[in-house]
Amino acid sequence: MTTFILFGSFFFFLILTVPIGIALGLSGLITALYSSNISLTFLSQGLVTSTDNFALMAVPFFILAGEIMGKGGISNRLFNLANVFVGRFTGGFAMAAVLTCMFFAAISGSGPATVAAIGGIMIPAMVAHGYDKKFATSVIVSAGSLGIIIPPSIPLVLYGVSGNQSIGDLFMGGIIPGVLLGLTMMIWVYFYSKKKNYKGSQEKFTFQKTVTSLNKAKWSLMVPVIILGGIYGGIFTPTEAAVIAVVYAAFVSLFLHRELSFKDLPSTIKNAALNSVIILIIIGTANTFGTFLSMERIPQALADSFLSISQNSNILLIFIVLLLLLIGCFIDTSAAVIIFTPILLPIAGKIGIDPIHFGVLMIVTLAIGFITPPLGVNLFVGSGISGIGMPVLARAVVPFFFVMIISLVIIIVVPQLTLMFL
Repeated sequence: MTTFILFGSFFFFLILTVPIGIALGLSGLITALYSSNISLTFLSQGLVTSTDNFALMAVPFFILAGEIMGKGGISNRLFNLANVFVGRFTGGFAMAAVLTCMFFAAISGSGPATVAAIGGIMIPAMVAHGYDKKFATSVIVSAGSLGIIIPPSIPLVLYGVSGNQSIGDLFMGGIIPGVLLGLTMMIWVYFYSKKKNYKGSQEKFTFQKTVTSLNKAKWSLMVPVIILGGIYGGIFTPTEAAVIAVVYAAFVSLFLHRELSFKDLPSTIKNAALNSVIILIIIGTANTFGTFLSMERIPQALADSFLSISQNSNILLIFIVLLLLLIGCFIDTSAAVIIFTPILLPIAGKIGIDPIHFGVLMIVTLAIGFITPPLGVNLFVGSGISGIGMPVLARAVVPFFFVMIISLVIIIVVPQLTLMFL
């Protein structure tokens, strides 16, 4: 009965469109009031202790670094660099938009932040170059999902904390899958653009233009190099890397790019703090929710039910992926990672899946949820930027949904794509 109350109240609040963090907290409160074995003190302590984690400190700092770099004039620089490489091809402007999202993903660690930063500039520019607005928006909305796959990725940090896995290894594991998704999107963009006769820039590739664009974007491109190089060089931890990223982002934006002023810092810090608080609330309430699940032995029951279906690892992995695809439609990525990692990771271990590979698979699968209704956070952000209604935009991203599914299947079948750098 406790399990029914926990899940029943949670989904009831979701139906009422209560924010995910509040819905998790309220369902935990109702369950605590019902159960004589759970005190309200336990509930309040869980909210504090679950966020009292050194590794989790990386989350607000990565968010702040992304906010600073997003307002520090890097979007245009990254696009100009991307346009040098792919702009001359059919559909080059749209392909450059995808590549720009890939570059920005290596800075922001967030899907919606990538859509907001790149979409505000690229969607109007693509429309001005003759692209259909629905297609232009669907490109940015879908490519924005790469923000949580290509490191530094906030959900990968949360998975590492929840599953007690190396965040550095997860970051390295996310590089090739993220690039693979970006390339498959660009391939689809090319063929669609060929069908619609979206021409490239017709400008020839020159070494001089490449050097000029690289020079202008070099400070932005150094962010992932500093983060991953520092972590794997043993110079600092992921959390310390996040702090260094903030300092570096502030220095570049204030003194080198000079497109962020000191008077802009309070609003930038405020936005980062608000986004951080939302995630930390979700972390706290989701951990409490997960504790209730453990007390009711739901993870063990779910693991037994999965293993009773089949002992074939491939079949079980398909079931897990389908479950995560469904979860991604209804539950925020951060909450889904914290709730379901302790449930699904032991199952993955029992069927012989490497925990790093499984973590990347989990994040890639949940990233697809950014473009699937009814939650589809990237859809909401893209709709707000372009003015296109959600139902119309949801239909426009369907081809990208299948492109991401194809990439996911490749990552599942070829785990070396995730593990080659480990």
